[in-house]
Amino acid sequence: MDDARTLTAAIVAGDGAAFARLYEARFEMMYSVARRSAGMDEHACLDIVQDAMLRAVRSMRVIEDWDALDAWLACVARSAALDRLRRERRLKARERRAAADRASSHGETGDDDDLARRIAWLREELAALDPDAARMLELRYRMGMTLERVGRAFGLAPGAADGRIRRTLGALRERAREDDR
Repeated sequence: MDDARTLTAAIVAGDGAAFARLYEARFEMMYSVARRSAGMDEHACLDIVQDAMLRAVRSMRVIEDWDALDAWLACVARSAALDRLRRERRLKARERRAAADRASSHGETGDDDDLARRIAWLREELAALDPDAARMLELRYRMGMTLERVGRAFGLAPGAADGRIRRTLGALRERAREDDR
């Protein structure tokens, strides 16, 4: 790989291949920083790294050595993670306000019976799932495992594990829609 000065100078000059080399060489480091900084799931951290890399390429300057480049990229990743956390916090606050507004406009404070019914329905559906599908959901969402770790537990590639989880969730959503009809 190029030295840091040559690589960053090429990126500043608009060399897409140089940026691709940087992305590949520093992706894992930036993902690790995003994961530690945000404490979010794999998909969110991948989005954070993507955002951080876009920020980095837009504001890239010539940097003399790898240590300085790594420190700057880590700072960009932390900043992107903090911005994501702030966005999530604002979104949740808006959702809470909207839910409170809906409840007050309907003269309700919440429908505990409906929530209890939905939870009971979901428990029944989860119990009826194929044991492997249920375990994959548990590992992914209850235990917070990455797709790579879930896949490894079942002898699958991360993409295959993701596909199975998505299909299972899609089937659950479809049954929920049918149940609501």
